[in-house]
Amino acid sequence: MMRIVFCGTPEFAVPSLQALVDAGHQVPLVLTQPDRPAGRKQQLQLPPVKRLADRLGISVLQPERLKNNPELQSALEQISPDAIVVVAYGRIIPPWMLDLPRFGNINVHGSLLPKYRGAAPIQWAVANGDTETGVTTMLLDAGLDTGDTLLARRVPIGPRTTANELYAKLAEDGSKLLIETLYGLEHRTIHAQPQDHAAATLAPLLNREDGRLDLFHRTAQETYNRWRGFTPWPGAHAIFRGKRFLIHRMCTSDSTQGLSPYQIDILGDKLLVGAAKNTALVFEEVQVEGKPRLSGTQFVKDFQVRPGESLA
Repeated sequence: MMRIVFCGTPEFAVPSLQALVDAGHQVPLVLTQPDRPAGRKQQLQLPPVKRLADRLGISVLQPERLKNNPELQSALEQISPDAIVVVAYGRIIPPWMLDLPRFGNINVHGSLLPKYRGAAPIQWAVANGDTETGVTTMLLDAGLDTGDTLLARRVPIGPRTTANELYAKLAEDGSKLLIETLYGLEHRTIHAQPQDHAAATLAPLLNREDGRLDLFHRTAQETYNRWRGFTPWPGAHAIFRGKRFLIHRMCTSDSTQGLSPYQIDILGDKLLVGAAKNTALVFEEVQVEGKPRLSGTQFVKDFQVRPGESLA
């Protein structure tokens, strides 16, 4: 069993911390990001990893910085961990931490590296319409997800799978892969393999504009894939009668009705919207900014939507 310092922040990291404890590893310290205000009332929210660490009775530190932090460095040197495990921590690990443990800094990453390096690998895999992704353990180095890989596990992506659903699956699979990785390192049964940097793709941090519908250039399937990947944030949005228009649920349509991109039509009780290459979407649940959510059918009735109107 190893002596481990754990670094993680969101829900994705929770199964890995729990798995370490369940496997009998010593975890004397958890590092997580500081409490942040969230929601309309801007109340301080504890990171999910901190909540778990508190329940497990593990000491928690929430440093604002790592690079020039002599107090933190001294604390970790006193612990002298065999490994530092990093799972969605959200901080760049400085050289002094990379060099500290004998087994290195082990990261659980939500893709099959070198594909989808970066902050949002799960979301982009779904948004790009991939049918497979996975989880990889690797040794962190000074680059962005460029370290040598250790183990990987493949996971299929269903045609209707959302990033949220995949997120939970990869978090659990990643926790199991982490335990296998630590066992393999300790018993020298696995060896690090360099990545093929020429094959690397990036998964940059999402922003609000990633959710903006571009129905002139994207087909219904491409748009649906992006909605699956970007729900709940940044979601999918357009403009209706000058106001922000949110699409909470959608699917592709077999019927196009000859619609132009962004053009609205009503087919039976369905709200259809045209997309690129003579394809169309069904908007099943929508919301005009400042108004409640409505089914597509109710939206058509309440707003007296006319066939031929267009979003923007």
